[in-house]
Amino acid sequence: MTVIEARVHRSWARNARMAFVLTAVIAGILAAVVAASYMHPILALFVGVFVGVPLGGIVWVLVRIWPVIRLLWWWTPEIILAGLLLTGWVQLAANTPTLVTLLVVALVVGVPAGVTPVRRRLVAWGWCLIVRHRLRVCFAQFIIANQSGSLPLILWAVPTPVGERVWVYLRPGLSVKDLEGRLDKIAVTCHASTVLIERASDGNSAYVRFDIKRREVLTANVGSPLVDVIDPDTPTLVEQAPPVVPTALDLPDVQAPTITLPKQGTGDRKPAKPAATTANGTKPAATSADADDDVSDWI
Repeated sequence: MTVIEARVHRSWARNARMAFVLTAVIAGILAAVVAASYMHPILALFVGVFVGVPLGGIVWVLVRIWPVIRLLWWWTPEIILAGLLLTGWVQLAANTPTLVTLLVVALVVGVPAGVTPVRRRLVAWGWCLIVRHRLRVCFAQFIIANQSGSLPLILWAVPTPVGERVWVYLRPGLSVKDLEGRLDKIAVTCHASTVLIERASDGNSAYVRFDIKRREVLTANVGSPLVDVIDPDTPTLVEQAPPVVPTALDLPDVQAPTITLPKQGTGDRKPAKPAATTANGTKPAATSADADDDVSDWI
């Protein structure tokens, strides 16, 4: 089983050499400049070498073992939990009789298994430990990171009523937009129903939050406390039935009033006769209104 990939190993080895050189040179020059004020410049140069090389070595070690430190960070909760359980078992077995040891172990194991709220809480925290590793698998398998193979830093996870919430610090080469197109694959890897992602900080786009949903909690019937507040002696009001709205009307059956417009008197003014010819010398088109027609019929 490959714990650290060869590409990551070579990348961090190159970074460690560069960090050693830069730290040794910068620290050595600064130390030599300061020491030159108190001693001969040649002696100050040796002082700079004696100061810069050890500091560069320390930085080289830190950068070189960073993949191991990151791996230990991924398994920190499991390591601490296993250490506590092993220490407790050793201390219990060394300071108590066998019967008492077995009784304590039975209580420690049986109470969480028998009490439903405690068991559900432990299962929820167990899923938080599992989902951190499942997200790491997503980043390593099908989510493109950067050329050096540096995976995002998975910080911590807490249980929620619908699943888990995980905070992640992205590395250069990834963004929220890149991850939004792979949420369905992340849900499959995490054995969840759906996965949502959003920024966890307004000032830092690399700090994101994953909301992993495993169950639906809005389908249960929730009792309202307002029922107990209502006075049982409050009189009830009889609600009247709403009026019946007719449907499927037949328009001929609707009795609509007939509206007649009043006729307007023409008086002594006679209507103007149409022009014999138009501007282009042709006769105008015949109008539908004759001299004997009442103009009010066309209004």
